[in-house]
Amino acid sequence: MKSCIHHRRGLLWGFLLVLLGGPAVLAADNLAVLKPDGFAHYVEKFNGMEDENVTNYVSNADSWNWLQQQIPFFECPDQSVEEIYYFRWWSFRKHIEQTPDGFLMTEFLTHVSHAAMFNTISCAASFHVAEGRWLHDSTYIDDYINFWLQGEAKGWTNKFRSYSSWLPNAVYNAYLVNGDRNEPVSLLNDMVSDYGHWEAEHQLTNGLFWQFDVRDGMEESISGSRKAKNIRPTINSYMFANAQAIATIAKMAGNRDVEKTFDHKAADLKRLSFAAMWDDQSKFFKVRMADGSLSPAREEIGYIPWMFELPDHDKKYSVAWAQLTDPEGFQAPAGITTAERRSPFFRTHGVGKCEWDGAVWPFATCQTLDALANLLRDYKQKVVTRRDYFGAFLTYVRSQHSDGKPYIGEYHDEVTGDWINGKGGRSRYYNHSTFADLVITGVVGLVPRADNTVEISPLLPPGTWNWFCLDGVKYHGHFLTILWDVDGTHYQRGQGLTVLADGKEIAHGKKLSKLTGKLP
Repeated sequence: MKSCIHHRRGLLWGFLLVLLGGPAVLAADNLAVLKPDGFAHYVEKFNGMEDENVTNYVSNADSWNWLQQQIPFFECPDQSVEEIYYFRWWSFRKHIEQTPDGFLMTEFLTHVSHAAMFNTISCAASFHVAEGRWLHDSTYIDDYINFWLQGEAKGWTNKFRSYSSWLPNAVYNAYLVNGDRNEPVSLLNDMVSDYGHWEAEHQLTNGLFWQFDVRDGMEESISGSRKAKNIRPTINSYMFANAQAIATIAKMAGNRDVEKTFDHKAADLKRLSFAAMWDDQSKFFKVRMADGSLSPAREEIGYIPWMFELPDHDKKYSVAWAQLTDPEGFQAPAGITTAERRSPFFRTHGVGKCEWDGAVWPFATCQTLDALANLLRDYKQKVVTRRDYFGAFLTYVRSQHSDGKPYIGEYHDEVTGDWINGKGGRSRYYNHSTFADLVITGVVGLVPRADNTVEISPLLPPGTWNWFCLDGVKYHGHFLTILWDVDGTHYQRGQGLTVLADGKEIAHGKKLSKLTGKLP
């Protein structure tokens, strides 16, 4: 049976938007420094680039009005970064669909046969939540989360576990932004139930999880198989992160039994992951094949454990990151490759079949950048630096173009940057990665927390930009402004790094380094 509550809420929200011409609160009301009109030309350009092949909840014509109501605004000296920031938000809203079951997100704009109801696919759902948690109205993401976690029980979908997922972890991270504990706590039982299904369907007798590469969304990989039950860094890192999130949410709910149970599950997965997937010879996390051997190649998925801080704080493991900047490893002119370039199996699966054997996938790039951000902030190591992070980020920016225009597709050649499977209607505006979240949490460095402290830890290297401003970030019920002005002349608000909450200064520092302040 469909959810009457979601049906009424979705239709009522849509009716109010039409009746009122959109929410009464516009970006200008929540911005302390930037003026929206200065960025309208980007949306005008995007709207005129090509035909609108699919229209969902927000049309191209309405996109600027909607964006002004929903997104944080960003300004920097690098116009290519600034343009892609607004392009990705403009593209993201194309995938918001209003349904009888609330607001949902699509991955492909055009219909694909393997999708669930309303053309939804769970593969990148956690990335949708990571990006969408920065929208001013949490309804979009709340509805979407409920659809996946409650959909099977309510008859909305039976395809949530078609793909590996770190959604419980994403739910907790959304809470760290909006500060609303009711959403994760209300879904605790659903998350516990879902975890149990994964254990029943994908856990081996040794305690680790197996997955086909196609069900990781990473088909045609060097180590993968559509039939063999391989132990992969992907699903085991996700289940580790989900167990940790469930334990933390259970603590918030006062459920000590669930908290202890899932703390133990996370600890066991961490221990078992090292034993099964760390290759001391290659100094890398690898896939353990069904026959007991390790994969013959290093693959980018070996960095996923750091995305959830699974590895110990030991230089023995951090040395894996030397491969990121090695041209024989994962560094290529057009991006981070999905397999090491020195491997004899690199790019051996043909072209045009969703290959993860070396070509660059934005999905994997975002996972690696998230992992690298954790390494740089929370681990003591000398293998990689903020300049390595920012260099990879800028390459990611440059890759998001086709025929001289902003573009995001499925995957592309690691040398030429040409998009593969990307020029047809199927893959236009492919919603399978993040960008705004990388700018907010990575480059600018807002680190979401559960407490009342605002933490800024920029990964922008010193001496790179003389100024930037992220304005109108809805965070724990307040609106933040984060600005950097090397000499104080650009914004006339003092020299250095400044954080405002609701227009009032809460932190200031002279250097582009970690800074904290308290919310009002």
